[in-house]
Amino acid sequence: MATVKGLRERLRDGETVVCAEGYMWELERRGFVTCGDFTPEVVLDYPERVKSLYEEFAWAGSDVVEAYTYYGHREKLKAIGREGDLESLNLKALKMAREVADANGCLMAGNICNTTVFDLADPGTVEMARGMFKEQIEWALKAGADYIIAETFSALTEAKTALEAIQQYGNGLPAVITMATYAYDVTLEGVPLPEALRQLELMGADVVGLNCGRGPETMLPLLREVKQVCKGPVAALPVPVRTTSAEKSMYSARDPRDGRLVFPEDVACRQCSRSDIRQFAQEARRLGVKYIGLCCGATPALLREVAQVYGKKARLSKYAPDTSRSFYLKAGASESGLTMRAFMFGEKDAWP
Repeated sequence: MATVKGLRERLRDGETVVCAEGYMWELERRGFVTCGDFTPEVVLDYPERVKSLYEEFAWAGSDVVEAYTYYGHREKLKAIGREGDLESLNLKALKMAREVADANGCLMAGNICNTTVFDLADPGTVEMARGMFKEQIEWALKAGADYIIAETFSALTEAKTALEAIQQYGNGLPAVITMATYAYDVTLEGVPLPEALRQLELMGADVVGLNCGRGPETMLPLLREVKQVCKGPVAALPVPVRTTSAEKSMYSARDPRDGRLVFPEDVACRQCSRSDIRQFAQEARRLGVKYIGLCCGATPALLREVAQVYGKKARLSKYAPDTSRSFYLKAGASESGLTMRAFMFGEKDAWP
């Protein structure tokens, strides 16, 4: 088996990395994760579905197979009465990720995330979070992860704790640290996001950036600020949701028909189009974003748009849209064709 070039080496050589995230939301869309608590017991209940999704994202152009251990930590599994499955779930997710990564020439990343126990008002929760990070990092190391992704932090203190844990327990593995931002451009402590990411960079994170929360339209302005402050590789993994300046994140997005908040059950009504994602990837590339992907709501088809903009030749590129062959769009070459086009697209002037 050929040696796969490491994350640090790729970034050192000026290469880009496409990373698919969003397994949780895509598996929920397919019916295998509970909308609400979003716990990953599907890894044990239907492992073949998880492995298949790993493959689909790799075939769509992801350079990375990220182990689906998001919310696979002690606190979340305890909440559903499956804390006893903690180690087996993590090792199963990691093992499958390693297998798919090796079969497709990808990197494999271990994953830690917001712990849901961290509380700025309670210093004791820092050590609770550290302990949860430690066990997941050690399992990732045991399973042969190439690097660790620590993601979706709102508090800089928790993000720093995650980075320290990777540095302490990860045996030198590279660390990608991404923070989530919602209605405001600051952390829970009130630190501006660009400054927070710069602090993480100075602490030794290999890549820092933004994931989740915001869609392309409202992540891009903040990314521009981050690029002015951070000196090293920057990550951008938005949710494929049409957010706006008035509704900056998917949590504040509302149904355009009746004004209801759409999170969590009806976010799909605000999903980005392929063109939205393509335009985001083009702008991110112009900005010099080296680590790119999509978060909650990502699909293989949308991820493929990112990969293609970044010059990746993916296995599934052969199935990329080709509207030149559409029967309906080509209709009009004859009188009957004009009638069909009018019938399909509501072109009243051409309708008999």
